[in-house]
Amino acid sequence: TMIEGHGDDSYKYRLPITSNFSSNVYNKVDLAGLHCHLSHRMAAISSYPEPEPYSLERCLAERHRLPEASVCVTNGATEAIYLIAQTFRGTNTAIWMPTFSEYADACRMHGHRLTSVYALDDTLSEEVRMVWLCNPNNPTGEVRDKEYLKEYIKAHSEVCFVIDQSYEYFTLQPLFSAVEAAEFPNVLLLHSMTKRYAIPGLRLGYITGDSGLLYRIRTNRMPWSVNGLAIEAGMYLLSQGIPGAISMEEYLKECTRLRHKLESLGGLEVWPTDTHFMLVRLRFGKASALKDYLANEHGILIRDASNFEGLSEGFFRIATQTPEENDRLVEAIGKWFQI
Repeated sequence: TMIEGHGDDSYKYRLPITSNFSSNVYNKVDLAGLHCHLSHRMAAISSYPEPEPYSLERCLAERHRLPEASVCVTNGATEAIYLIAQTFRGTNTAIWMPTFSEYADACRMHGHRLTSVYALDDTLSEEVRMVWLCNPNNPTGEVRDKEYLKEYIKAHSEVCFVIDQSYEYFTLQPLFSAVEAAEFPNVLLLHSMTKRYAIPGLRLGYITGDSGLLYRIRTNRMPWSVNGLAIEAGMYLLSQGIPGAISMEEYLKECTRLRHKLESLGGLEVWPTDTHFMLVRLRFGKASALKDYLANEHGILIRDASNFEGLSEGFFRIATQTPEENDRLVEAIGKWFQI
C-alpha cells in the first residue's frame, strides 16, 4: 500500500518546510471566507449529517446541468476510487500507467485481476471490463486527446472507463464535461473539490456519470461518509466561488518558465506537461537523496516519484509555486549538482 508514499510529508523533517512542491494541491487560495462561514456552522458537529449528502448533490447537479441521480458525493476522490473498485469487485481491470497508486491498491483490495497498460490502443485484452485513467495524469501531467478517448470509449462499449479528472481545473486542454461523460453508459468521471479549493483536510469529491452506474455505486456507500462540515463547506464554495482565483493562463506560463529553468541546469530531463505539476528525471543520482537534501538544507519539499509503478529511482514530481519559490528551487537543485 502507498499510505506512506504520497507527497506532503513535511512532518518527517527537522527544518520547517517553507516551500512545498510535493503536493499537487494549489495552496495560494484565500479561504478566509470559508473559515468564517464554518466557524458560524460549528453547531453542525452536534448533529448527524444527512445520511447521504443530498443537498450538496443537488447543488452539484444544478451546477453541471445533470439529473441528481447522476451525481454521487464522496469523502474525497479517494472514497470514490475505493467505492468503484468495491462495486465492480473481481473485474478484469486495466490501469493506464504510470499513474496514481490508489487505483491499483483499491482494485487489489477488492479482488480485481489487474493488468498495467502504457498506451491505450487496440491491444487491450478482450477480457478487460474496466479501465482506469487519470486525466490530467498524475504524475506526468499529460492530458489524453479528448476526441481519441471519445472514439475509443464508443468502440469499447463493454468496458467501463473510470476517468479521474481531479486536476481538471489546472489545464487549458479540452476535457470531458460532466454532461458529455454522462451521455456514455460506460463512463464514470471523478472530480475533486479538494484540489479545486485547496481543502484536502475536509475530504470532498464526487462522481458523475450514467445514473444506472451511480445507482450501483450508491448501494455500497456507507451512511454519513461525508461529514456535516464538509457538506457545509461544499455548499458555501459552490455558492461563492474562489476569491482571487488564479488565472490559469498566467499560472501555466509560470509552469513553462520553471520547466525551462530546470532544463537549463543540465542533469535533468523534464517531461512535457499539460498542467501545473511535472515529472522530472535525474540523469544521475537518486530522487530520494535530492529530496532529503532540499528538505534538510533549504526547507523545500519535493515528491520522490520513484514509487510510482513503471518509474525508476531518479524520478521526482513538483507542482509549480510562486515565481520566487520556483527560483529558489532551481537554485537549490543547482547547488546539489555541485556537491
